[in-house]
Amino acid sequence: MKILWITSVYPSEENPGNGVFHETQVKALTSLGVEVTVINPIPLNAAIIRVWKKRYREKKLPYLEMRNGVNVYRPVYRATPGQLRWFQPDKRIAGSILKTLKKEKLNFDFIHAHFAMPSGGATRIVAAECQKPWLLTLHGSDVHIYPSFSRSSERIFQKTVKSADEVIAVGEHLAATAELKTGRKCTPLPIGIDLTTFKLTATSLLKAKHKEELALPKSKKIILYIGRLVKEKGIFELAEALPYLPEEYVVVYVGDGPEKERLQRQEMYNERLFLVGQIPNDKVREYLLASDIFILPSYSEGLPTVVIEAMALKIPIICTNVGGVPDLFGEYSNLLIQPRSVQEIVTKVKEFSDDPSLYEKVTDLLYQRVHTNYSADDNAKRLIEKYQEVAYKSINSTHKLNYFWEASK
Repeated sequence: MKILWITSVYPSEENPGNGVFHETQVKALTSLGVEVTVINPIPLNAAIIRVWKKRYREKKLPYLEMRNGVNVYRPVYRATPGQLRWFQPDKRIAGSILKTLKKEKLNFDFIHAHFAMPSGGATRIVAAECQKPWLLTLHGSDVHIYPSFSRSSERIFQKTVKSADEVIAVGEHLAATAELKTGRKCTPLPIGIDLTTFKLTATSLLKAKHKEELALPKSKKIILYIGRLVKEKGIFELAEALPYLPEEYVVVYVGDGPEKERLQRQEMYNERLFLVGQIPNDKVREYLLASDIFILPSYSEGLPTVVIEAMALKIPIICTNVGGVPDLFGEYSNLLIQPRSVQEIVTKVKEFSDDPSLYEKVTDLLYQRVHTNYSADDNAKRLIEKYQEVAYKSINSTHKLNYFWEASK
């Protein structure tokens, strides 16, 4: 089976952490014999806008990159600032994809699109043009955030979800929310992680070793954040909580983003607050093993892969009760904190500090949940079954259409 994979985010040599969950699933699919080609359209704003605003400058990515035996095409399309609010780019993105398909003579049986907006909207057009069945995966922001931007955003969201041959969501909560908003049945199917990479080997000796190798404070307990440095991830609530936490704790931010400089201006920067910057994907495990607590205090989330990875290593976790996070915690979702609350971060850290054994049973059970529900290989097998199911329905529909067409002559 040949699958065309369309997504607005995918790892590259320049930014290996961008949409790494996609590559995890692609690796699992290709290991099972599925042939995947990825198209990752890249926005290009007008020259005057690129000069005016740094964040709109061209992303220098190769048109074609081979990653783990998979061709990743990155055609550019004309973008506009705030396009997901006012100037929906689905037609422009679809045009760049169709040009790539024609230029490269790409053959495929099925299209898998990620995010209802903007990739899903573009795929709706491409699938109709190529007369191919397509499946849409919803990830979180495309359900919780983007549709509320404007009336045109909501219209495209509704049209896209209702047009797909099949819709899946990365978590149960997200599937229920999408179904409530659109009336369209959505199947929960997480991507999961490569459990062979995140094997449990944590010991106190290994923790000290990882701290030393990563040049982290050896005598301190580490609260680790991994993700984009943006306000919506709750990074400033974490920084504000730091003065109220026991002196033995430091906070380490791993990642990059527009709020990096503001974090560097924090009073405790390079004393109890440290910025590591962007790291390769294969270093995530080492940083998790060096940490004492992993924290993700976001205002909104889909189904964050890094939380699943922390669970697989039995790292105590503090997360906000948003998006698909309760799906991960199951019966222990009562341990989640509310977003935008400095006080709740302080309370949870102090609870752990006062009695770490309280979290041992929880981390054991969350570890079991990961192995039962979030194996990338197991979930890739379920995804292939979906591909086959949708393809079979499409073939039958085509045969029926041809039959009635011939009969009407």
